[in-house]
Amino acid sequence: MAPTAAEPGAPAPPEPRHAIVGWRWAPAWILAYVALLFAPGYAEGVLTLGALTALVKLALARFNTGARLLSDPAWALTSVLFAAYWLPELVSAIDAVDPGRALREAAVDLRYLPFLWLVAAAVASPQGRRTTFGGLAIILSVWTVDALIQWLAGTSPLFFGIDALKQAISGHGMCSAAETAAADRLSGVLGPCNLKLGQVIASFSPFVLYAAGRRFGSAGWLLAAAAVGVVVVLAGSRASWITYGLVLLLSGWRLLGWKRLLGVFAAGVLILGVLDRTSPQVHERLVRTAHVVSADVEGVDNALSGRTRIWRAALCMVAEHPVNGVGARGFREAFPACDPQPGRLTSWGEGPALHAHQLLLEVLSETGAFGLLMWLAGAALAWRAWAFADAQAREAARPAMLALLVTVFPFNTHLAFYSTFWGGLTLLLAALYAGSLLAQPRNE
Repeated sequence: MAPTAAEPGAPAPPEPRHAIVGWRWAPAWILAYVALLFAPGYAEGVLTLGALTALVKLALARFNTGARLLSDPAWALTSVLFAAYWLPELVSAIDAVDPGRALREAAVDLRYLPFLWLVAAAVASPQGRRTTFGGLAIILSVWTVDALIQWLAGTSPLFFGIDALKQAISGHGMCSAAETAAADRLSGVLGPCNLKLGQVIASFSPFVLYAAGRRFGSAGWLLAAAAVGVVVVLAGSRASWITYGLVLLLSGWRLLGWKRLLGVFAAGVLILGVLDRTSPQVHERLVRTAHVVSADVEGVDNALSGRTRIWRAALCMVAEHPVNGVGARGFREAFPACDPQPGRLTSWGEGPALHAHQLLLEVLSETGAFGLLMWLAGAALAWRAWAFADAQAREAARPAMLALLVTVFPFNTHLAFYSTFWGGLTLLLAALYAGSLLAQPRNE
């Protein structure tokens, strides 16, 4: 007689027809993509292969009557958030300053859609979510320790090993001698030719802090917050300081309460004072920031590293191309015609500004009012999904939600959201949010 389900050795019962189980190998693609950010070309290769794999996997799943990879709500929200990002690119190409480049950007960025489905499928099950979020926390923790070693010893062990491997393979290092000499901040695993460590660590820090808080309580959260905070400050980007401050505020009050959280910020000010005394780079940025209180326009612009000049140029582009902008990634071509101080030496060096350094101005200048409406629609739908989700779903999605929220916080300066590097990371966070929040339909 064949064994029944209750007998030892019986086969596991089939998954219910509408069960959402995700795909157990999907987290590997996400973690590989993030881990390879020190080599953007390889990271993009992983993203593209992951997108193609997701298309094949989803196509095969259509013929499977058993468990599904992705819930309909997660699929819908992920697709809508992608459309809110991508459609402005496409529409901006109609009369862009450089139509060919705008069309190429839109065409290339289509690969993000299946990759985002893959990301959402990775966090569709509790096990997949633990693997993905835990893996991100481990990667960021290793990068943090590596950066602290660089601060103390002068060399990032991870980048040293990567650079040595690159030298052995190709005969030249990851960065040129000029780029290495010009580095004025902690670079960590990303290296002196990709000085974005502060922004990346700050945006992904919720995964580290929530993991530390769950495993070790408030003491673990405090230790992780201090280590990550030191790295963010030493990495030099003042925008990342604001981002990380928001992370501490929004994650700390639930664990510590307001009174203890105020003590955390007071301790942060003391640490910043110590770093001001011991790090010339931190001191220089604090001195530059102090210029913002100057009534002189030039002093304010210097405090903001030339941002006011860039923002005035962006407003000029908005006035001249209000409907669909100058084209995605067309800011540099349009900048000379809108430069409020043509011929004058810029604060960022030679050449035009590459992007608006601010989310709202980037969207308005490059994709116009249509682009801003699409982004606002995407934000509204993301918020609506959160508002209607139950408490369990919100708790599951909280690290991804916070990471996405602080990354697109509109009252801050930003990297270019329509660039491959930062655009890919932002869309990754959006898919992690949608997939973890809507992993299971509410009626299941």
